Amino acid sequence: MSEDRKKKVLQAIINHFVETAEPVGSNTILVSYQFHVSPATIRNDMMTLEEEGYIYQPHTSAGRIPTDKGYRLFVDEMADYKKARQEAILALRSVREKYRADKVRERLYDAVSIIARATNAVSFATTPDNPHTFFLGMSNVLRQPEFSQNSVNASEVMEVLERSNNFLNTLATLEVDDTVRTFIGEENILPQILSCSIIVTKYEDDGFKGYIGILGPKRMDYAYNIVLLEEIKKLLNNK
Repeated sequence: MSEDRKKKVLQAIINHFVETAEPVGSNTILVSYQFHVSPATIRNDMMTLEEEGYIYQPHTSAGRIPTDKGYRLFVDEMADYKKARQEAILALRSVREKYRADKVRERLYDAVSIIARATNAVSFATTPDNPHTFFLGMSNVLRQPEFSQNSVNASEVMEVLERSNNFLNTLATLEVDDTVRTFIGEENILPQILSCSIIVTKYEDDGFKGYIGILGPKRMDYAYNIVLLEEIKKLLNNK
């Protein structure tokens, strides 16, 4: 048995066991790792590896799994650290990006929750990744006379909020910038929310961008809601 092939067989056994947690048989090694030798040769190689203490058979008629000695040889001489470094860097980049997005989402949820508690309106924000819109304070709007006494208006507003993608598309068509903008009644594009006003601005938090705002009846305290949204935006910017 050549040293080179011995290491390749051992490497194949370790790779397969790490991926599956299942003992590895000679046929699996031969088919999955494309050794150009006979099945008998692989079996003999595995017997040699077992005799030398690199692998062992945990159960009768089972395949083989690595021993500590086998792992040691793999770590010291066989592991592809160049490939592993590339994979680790990509994985870290992906995890860090998701972690950052999760933290922004948490801050947005807190900000929207504060707005909903401080107003008699619906507060909303678009999420930083896989964009969609989430809303809080819907009961605030339903309690307002404009909606509690007009079921059609109430159902139309709820329909818009339930179809958050439509609302997100509407925000994209409005002329929203880094200032706090107000769209009153007919200035809104969706006919279902002509009974409402929207106060909205763009946020930027840790590289992620989106919208945050307030939706409520046209009979609202505009100055208070505008200033409140300005202050919430400052909190987001300062984290």
